[in-house]
Amino acid sequence: MNGPERMDVVVIGAGPAGLLAALRAGDLGARTALVTRDAFGGMAAHDGPVPVRTLAQAARLLRDARELGRYGITVNEPVLDYGRLLTRVREVTGEVRAQAALREQIAAAGVSVYEHVGAARFLDPHTVETPRGPSFRADKFILCTGGVSRRLQLPGFELTATHSDAWSLTAVPPTMVVVGGGATGVQVASVFTAFGTRVQLFQAATRILPTEDEDVSAAVAESFRQAGMVVREDFGAIERFEKTPSGVRMVFVRDGSRDSVEAALLVVAVGWTADTAALNLAAAGVETDSRGFVRVDAHLRTSAPHILAAGDVTGRRMLVPQALQDGFVAGSNSARAPMVTVSDEVCPIGSFTNPEYAQAGLTEATARRTHDVVVAVVHFDTTTRTLIDGRTAGFCKLIVDRATRKILGCHVVGERAVDLVQTAAIAMVAGMQVDELARVPLSFPTYTGVLGRAAAIAARQLQVNGDRARIAELL
Repeated sequence: MNGPERMDVVVIGAGPAGLLAALRAGDLGARTALVTRDAFGGMAAHDGPVPVRTLAQAARLLRDARELGRYGITVNEPVLDYGRLLTRVREVTGEVRAQAALREQIAAAGVSVYEHVGAARFLDPHTVETPRGPSFRADKFILCTGGVSRRLQLPGFELTATHSDAWSLTAVPPTMVVVGGGATGVQVASVFTAFGTRVQLFQAATRILPTEDEDVSAAVAESFRQAGMVVREDFGAIERFEKTPSGVRMVFVRDGSRDSVEAALLVVAVGWTADTAALNLAAAGVETDSRGFVRVDAHLRTSAPHILAAGDVTGRRMLVPQALQDGFVAGSNSARAPMVTVSDEVCPIGSFTNPEYAQAGLTEATARRTHDVVVAVVHFDTTTRTLIDGRTAGFCKLIVDRATRKILGCHVVGERAVDLVQTAAIAMVAGMQVDELARVPLSFPTYTGVLGRAAAIAARQLQVNGDRARIAELL
């Protein structure tokens, strides 16, 4: 019987973090294996941003088609063929796996790829086995197994669905309840509202999107309500779930009063936890925190220094760009010295809901705790491109430090919000003062020009206030 395959580095998980970790380790000359339970590409390609963005594109096309009459274009009322849409989702994810998921680069780096081998499991700190593939013995390991939806320990929870179940439906449900007003929940709610489902969104906190700027949360909630969605914030505590003849009922209690709601499908999206149950981390000496995520230091080393972790499994920033950054750092640190560290200084975040929302940097409330700030807001119903396109709902907010004139945060709700915030993030990373951003001659009329206008307003506020201060000094 053959023994374990010998490697310098074994990367477990082939999502964004694992792909870049394996590529980096291979590029640095380490004999590297990339081991994945399922298919190449991980959740991002199969159950995350790629399929979600494809469904959101269909929702956007439906919205646009219904408004063609405003531009003198006559068409029949658009009808969604959900089965055909799912075919398109599969086409896109297949193309991404084949073309855009670093497969060629990883092969060129000499990385050995093992797909569909099942869940890897540690036998000891330096040995891993797989159910349908080889076992490995390595000097270094990188854990990139991602996360799974958090389960609630409540009666009847098995009757509910996850966001993954929602994306894989074979037909659009007539009614849906979504529990959880974070990024995942609002995406599910927004997409299916556009598809014609009567959606009720329940959020236990006082506002949906609680990690966003308060103005963003309020604007998105109002837009959802105008689209016909029921948004219930601060709804209380769930008591149980029950099966009904036509779906699922949720029973909840608020201020001692019991209430219920039911729908054909009930989706629970209340958080994310690390996918580590099968790894047998105890055998490797790897510790997890109180939430179940793998503990790492600034170099992404776990409590077992030869084992690193990257991406969602660490519970830090559970987003694709940050997973890619983590993978690069972990791959670098597994194969060379000196060690490099991770940085979370500017982290653009956005979602392809209707309307889109996005952020980079500090919220206004957070910034005001430690900075003297200037805030500039440009509403989308006052700018040329948004008026041309008929996309007048939303705003762009810039938060600027008065003393340094540096941009502390950017928050956008509305059309192209995700793209617009990327420009702000670049300016922030570059350390640009808001005056410098205001002087960039951005093309007209564009959505990015909205950001330039906000920068000009902030710069003018700083100038006017500075002039007043100088006059006061003279007096």
